Amino acid sequence: MKKKGGRKILGFMVREEKEENRGSVEFQVFSFTNKIRRLASHLELHKKDFSSERGLRILLGKRRRLLAYLAKKNRVRYKKLISQLNIREQ
Repeated sequence: MKKKGGRKILGFMVREEKEENRGSVEFQVFSFTNKIRRLASHLELHKKDFSSERGLRILLGKRRRLLAYLAKKNRVRYKKLISQLNIREQ
């Protein structure tokens, strides 16, 4: 990940693409993944922060449902997205 304009973005998500496709499944999974990684690093330092842990579980569920939808609708886009985001397949 690299920082650009105060936001962390991955190399494949260019800023122009991000502004145009905010509603796409790929962008939503990308933003959930960033939030999940940020919360996971927070929870490594603050092990007893149970409200943040609950928020993390909610985000994980949302991302899991979006990925299941994408896998059902378009398997090629799903495979490409999980390889780019470096997350495990369900």
